[in-house]
Amino acid sequence: MEKIPMTRAGFDQLDEELRVLKTTERPAVIKAIAEAREHGDLSENAEYHAAREKQSFLEGRIKELEVILSRAEVIDPAKLSGSIKFGASVVLLDEDTEEEKSYQIVGEAEANLEKGLLNMRSPLARSLIGKEEGDVVEVTTPGGRKSYEVLAVKFE
Repeated sequence: MEKIPMTRAGFDQLDEELRVLKTTERPAVIKAIAEAREHGDLSENAEYHAAREKQSFLEGRIKELEVILSRAEVIDPAKLSGSIKFGASVVLLDEDTEEEKSYQIVGEAEANLEKGLLNMRSPLARSLIGKEEGDVVEVTTPGGRKSYEVLAVKFE
């Protein structure tokens, strides 16, 4: 099976989510199902159906996290250097708006654009890989073509 590259922080975050789901969320849903069953007729019991639906979602997420964590390859960006690659923290200058943006290139499982964690398979990350400080990259985005200058590359 293919390994899933991940930073230590990303691994720890997913591991904590799995722990909470198993130790807190799962028992709460099981209790809610038991309580809803006590209300009688299950065919018209909205609480029961809602709890079963939540349980189904929860079990799916637990399985998904277990697979991701079992295939995770934790990479320490601090041990890397050179051009942009997985784990790099980059500062970009949007050449249209003159706005600076900071991202860290991470694996798909830990990506979160709002936190500046850029999926390594995204168009922007793919265009950045192999580039260095001072390089300019052109990216086709849903909003059109964008041009960015790489201001800084760090591995931390």
